[in-house]
Amino acid sequence: MKNILILLGMILGIGVFAMSCGDSKKMKSTKTKRENETIMDSKNVKEVYFAGGCFWGTEHFFQQIRGVVGTEVGYANGNVKNPTYEQVVSHTTGFAETVKVKYDPEQVDLKLLIDLYFKTIDPTSLNKQGNDRGDQYRTGIYSTDKATETIVKEEVQKLSKNYSSPVLVEIIPLKNFYKAEDYHQDYLDKNPGGYCHIEPGLFEMAKNANPLPKAKYQKQDKAALKKELTAEQYNVTQENGTERPFQNEYWDETREGIYVDITTGEPLFISTDKFESGCGWPSFSKPITKKLIDEKMDRSAGMTRVEVRSKTGDAHLGHVFTDGPADKGGLRYCINSASLKFIPKAEMEKKGYGEYISLLDKK
Repeated sequence: MKNILILLGMILGIGVFAMSCGDSKKMKSTKTKRENETIMDSKNVKEVYFAGGCFWGTEHFFQQIRGVVGTEVGYANGNVKNPTYEQVVSHTTGFAETVKVKYDPEQVDLKLLIDLYFKTIDPTSLNKQGNDRGDQYRTGIYSTDKATETIVKEEVQKLSKNYSSPVLVEIIPLKNFYKAEDYHQDYLDKNPGGYCHIEPGLFEMAKNANPLPKAKYQKQDKAALKKELTAEQYNVTQENGTERPFQNEYWDETREGIYVDITTGEPLFISTDKFESGCGWPSFSKPITKKLIDEKMDRSAGMTRVEVRSKTGDAHLGHVFTDGPADKGGLRYCINSASLKFIPKAEMEKKGYGEYISLLDKK
């Protein structure tokens, strides 16, 4: 089917096609340059090669998946150098239409990519997918390293149990790969109504298959906080109040543990950074990380101070001063107990803060 469309296009006017290619280059440099294709050239990025019938649709499918950071269509595992499309469709070169998929394993699991790929093909079909026929349309997953090959083999073996007929997807190392002609690259971006053997609904499925993980700590609205917090906790965190010195819960707390935002549960300070300042409020030399807090100029009450707020919860915590211990960096984060919840070391694992226990090891 795809071959017929290409021949018709050539017969009806190569000039028109060339013009559209010129326009598509502009498109590719602007809107069609997908966000996930411009992600950093990270050393963590890996690659795997999928042959799934017509590579126009297979490429477009993988481009929808969060964590796929680049794609390129081409010809894989053939027996000549630098083949043309015409040579590939002659069935004499042994190449398969293939999509090179670059992905960030920290964002998307290879097993998920394989599972999604199986949804776009009939893995029991030999040399045909959709309306396309020929050995260039065979299915396969080709890898360039042993670790990837092992994962692919294990996952395909697992998925094969869902079929009553033998699964014919090639699982072999990548022998060679040659980039296809420019007009094949991002074809469905350039030609939204172009031929595709993949059912359109699967593209939407791919977009939603790997959503961003839900944030572990989230800001709550004030109505919910008013129900959950004490009057003093609400006044301090939401109305920039200040509790009384020496008459608050944690000013003289000396146990090992972690201090979290009372409004979100997000860890903010640890006991090893707490010190006795004599001010009557919990004092810390630093937060766990500066990324957890916001510091803002505060000129209220006739003073000029630096306010400290939690970044996620946007809760008022207290102020930071420059009169802290010199050997600890010279800062004093003066924090209201009402803004915090203390989790003793013995309870941290049970309450979901086990990953922070190592921070309590004194140097």
